[in-house]
Parts: sequence; C-alpha cells; structure tokens
Amino acid sequence: MRTSRRSFIRYASLAAAGNALGLRPFGAMNALAQTSSTYKALVCVFLYGGNDANNTILPFDTAGYANYAAIRGPLALAQNTLLPLTPTPNFALNPNLPDIQALFNSSNAAIVANVGTLMQPTTRSTYLANQVATPTNLFSHSDQQLEWQNAAQSAATPSGWAGRIADKLTTQYNPNGQIPLITSVAGDTLFCNGTSTSPVAVSPGNIGGAACSEGAECDARMQTAQQLVSFSTGLSLVQADNEITSNAYNYAQVLAAATQSITPLKTVFPAKNGLAAQLQQIAQIIQVRGALGVGRQIFFCGIGNFDTHANQFPLQSALLAGISPALAAFYQATQELGVAQDVTTFTMSDFSRTFQPNSNTGSDHAWGSHHIVLGGAVKGGQMYGTFPTLALGGPDDSGSNGRWVPSTASVQYAATLAQWFGVQAADLPTIFPNIGSFSSANLGFV
Repeated sequence: MRTSRRSFIRYASLAAAGNALGLRPFGAMNALAQTSSTYKALVCVFLYGGNDANNTILPFDTAGYANYAAIRGPLALAQNTLLPLTPTPNFALNPNLPDIQALFNSSNAAIVANVGTLMQPTTRSTYLANQVATPTNLFSHSDQQLEWQNAAQSAATPSGWAGRIADKLTTQYNPNGQIPLITSVAGDTLFCNGTSTSPVAVSPGNIGGAACSEGAECDARMQTAQQLVSFSTGLSLVQADNEITSNAYNYAQVLAAATQSITPLKTVFPAKNGLAAQLQQIAQIIQVRGALGVGRQIFFCGIGNFDTHANQFPLQSALLAGISPALAAFYQATQELGVAQDVTTFTMSDFSRTFQPNSNTGSDHAWGSHHIVLGGAVKGGQMYGTFPTLALGGPDDSGSNGRWVPSTASVQYAATLAQWFGVQAADLPTIFPNIGSFSSANLGFV
C-alpha cells in the first residue's frame, strides 16, 4: 500500500521510540475514565485482500440458494451449515460467523449490501457502454484499498476520509485532546492521514507501559534520543521530521501516564487472534478517553489475507472464524465500558470476489461487496442497499463472471458513518468531494 512520507516518518518515529531504544510502546490502556456524554468513536476493520462477500452473506430461500449453489459449484457452502438471519429469513451467514449472527438477530448489527467504489451511479449497461466515469484501476488491490480509504475514487488523493474528518472536527470536539483524534493499531494507512492533522500509531498487545531492557543505560539512551529530536538543524525538512518524532515521544508519555493504576477490562478477548489483539487495544484506549481529553475518536485496524485465488474454503473459513469472536468481544467490551451506543464498528475491504469460481477452487478480484456494521446505535437486524441478482452476465454483472456493479457507493457508506460521528451535512462536500453525484448521502443504518 502506498504511504505518504509524512505518515511513514510518523509511524517510524513511534517504532523508534518503542523498539530502537528497547521500549515496549504504550502498554495496555486499561483505565476506566470519566468522559462527556458527547463521546463517539468509529472503528474501521479493514479486510485486506478482498473478502469474498458472496460466501459471507448468502441467499437462504429455496430458489435463491439453489441458484447460488448451481453457479458457485465447488465454492458453494452447504445450506444446512448456514446461519439463518431471523429478521431477514431469505438470507444467512457463513457458518464461521455465529457471533455476527447473534448480533444481527439481536438488532445490534446490520448488513449493507453491494457497496463499492463509484464515481457516479452506475449500471451494467452504462458501464459496458463507457457512459460513466469509473474509479481508477478497478480490480487492483492497491488502488481499490486506497480509494476505499480516501473516498475520492483516485488513488493519488493523499488524504483519507477519516483524516479529513479529523481536520474538520478536532478543534470542535477535542480542543484539549492529548493525542490525535485518529489512532491506528495496524500501522500506517492513508485512511488516517489528514491535510492539517496527523494520526498516532499504536503497537497493540504491549502491556505495562514504556519499559527499557537496557538496564542502567535506559535513562541515557532516552535523554540522547530526546536531545537529538530537539536539536535545531536549520533545515526545514529535518526540523519537521524532528517535530514529528518529538510528538511521538510526547504521545507515548501521555498514553503511558493514562495507564497507571487502572483496572483491567473484564471482557475476555480471544487469544492468538491478531484482530482481537488490535480491538482489545482499541477498547483499552477508549477506556482512558477521559484522561486523554477526547470527545471523538476514530480507530483503524485490519486483517488479511483475503486474496483467495486458490483453496478459498480453508483460508476464508479460518479468517472469518477469527473475525467473529473478535468483533463480539469488542462489542462486549463497549457494553462493559458503557459506550455501546457511542461506538460504531464497520468493515471495509478492497472489493468482493467473482461469483464464478476459478480453476483453483478459489475466486478472483471483483467489485461490489457486502459489509457489516455493528454497535448500539446501529439500526440492526436489517439489510440496507440492494442485494445483487446472482446471475452471470445478469443485470448486476459488470461482465460475465459475477463482478457485481455496486448499487451503493462507498462514499455513501462513509458519509452515513461520518454524519453519525458529527459531520454536518454542509461539510460533507469538503470531506467527500464526490458525494453530490449521489441522490442520498445517508443510508440510514445508524
């Protein structure tokens, strides 16, 4: 994935603080702190590689399933293994998503169907006739990851939609915030980069605050590092880099201080689960939101690899089996913290995969996908948007292999989340320049 130089240095500076000097960065943020009633958080879970949505949310009615099974062939999941969605009986979930089934059936999760990157409303006929502008490099992992994250439909756009939200709302909601509005627990990402604001990167799963393994040398090493970043070179570029590194040390100290003498969460997160470790770190940071002085936060985490060109069954099954309990534990943690109504978690991914299987018991890059949104504020137990017609070469196929033309734009999906978070309708064009191309900027799922 492409990264900006500024963002790379920012993340590298955090690594320098935590690794080059023998420090374990930040520790677990396990303090319950008071916060204002206006607190809200968005949590993005990025499924890298292009999750096969066709085997995530499936038709469950007799005719729908028979059609699905006939076309998917070796990739078809047995109907008796699927997890029914009680409020929407014509659909079911992959058998590895029991926790998501429970959240959906209890109205704490929703599905947004056939979402993808679009420049303007597009149909099969207008796409095939080249009558509409389309996102750059459709079906390309790197470009589609970036275009989901910047909501600008061009991979060249240097800021992400979360970053632009931070540009707009930091002063309003976090005027005394001791860390940036955005935190990534999955490294550097375009999604988090603003034009005038920067995120902080946190390494998850490092418990105990800043600690040094060099014994008596620790103090000297830290002092030397801090002196280096405060040294005036007279070179503007170096000075800017030093400022970023200095901020990284400051953030580390703030986060370490916020973890002192605090009670661990009771919620148990799954062990040996990479996404669970990231979500646990996010929950712990939310726990100390009052000490950090923040009224709004956006978090980014991610997991891969969903690029299942071969052997899709075991690969996707294992990934979804890890995602389901991780998301459930995180939702439980927000309940424990009393912020379930204030935290909305949502998935994004490069794209879905072809409905028609390939010759390697896998599937190839496609377009429109289905996504999951969960949280106490979500109007759950419903499917939003339009589920595609599952027919090769049919009305929703961009070609002949089952690459669904999105019926909902990723920018509409993002704008809906942004408005719940606090972005005013008048500010949407600043954050989402292309939103005016679509009739609705709010899909109503939250």
